[in-house]
Amino acid sequence: MSVPHDTLVRNLFDRIAWRYDLLNRIISFQLDSRWRRKAIDALGIEDRPALVLDLGTGTGALALDACKALAPGSRVVGLDFSHAMLMHAKDQTSRAGHAASAAYILAHALAAPVRNESFDAVMSAFVLRNVRDLASFFRESYRVLKPGGRMVALDMFPPPHGVFSQLYWLYFGKLMPWIGSIVSGDPTAYRYLSDSVRSFVSPDEAAATIAAAGFVDAHTVRYLRGAICLQVATKPR
Repeated sequence: MSVPHDTLVRNLFDRIAWRYDLLNRIISFQLDSRWRRKAIDALGIEDRPALVLDLGTGTGALALDACKALAPGSRVVGLDFSHAMLMHAKDQTSRAGHAASAAYILAHALAAPVRNESFDAVMSAFVLRNVRDLASFFRESYRVLKPGGRMVALDMFPPPHGVFSQLYWLYFGKLMPWIGSIVSGDPTAYRYLSDSVRSFVSPDEAAATIAAAGFVDAHTVRYLRGAICLQVATKPR
């Protein structure tokens, strides 16, 4: 009997939680923090207190960056189904002095235990490739978001074919799993992460799925020749 997708992904992230942030910095040449800041800026809520949901918060890197950047009085709720990742998120947030600005929930991103239209903004970073149903993820984002609120999703995508794509796959398809194996001791996990990008939809397909969920003004901001994309959309008022 095959293991369900959710169980495989949860077990994988439980195993690598202790090295996840370090490896992100290494394999992205520390660009991951810059991309997360771009995602937070795209929320468009820096000038007022807001309640923000971070779906698939992992180790809480995006949630913590939001706590630092958003207006005083804002709160961030981080949701993830990996217990080990959430323990790291709570620890990092506490050590950074932002425990009062963040709360973490152990739950599935496709069934968030929160009320309809209860958040001013919804965000995620490097989560889309790991959910079993992308359409359900965006519908759930739409459900919990207040009218006029914005959804921002940052992730990796297969870059367009060309010279850069060939160099990218040489690095991300071969060298990155090797680095991940050495640092984390888990070669399977970083081979999965590489394969998840290779088999992922295009940015345009993701944008179409977002629009189908009911969002408007959906657009894509591309970084690193389209290998990293920020999907931004608004729930109509």
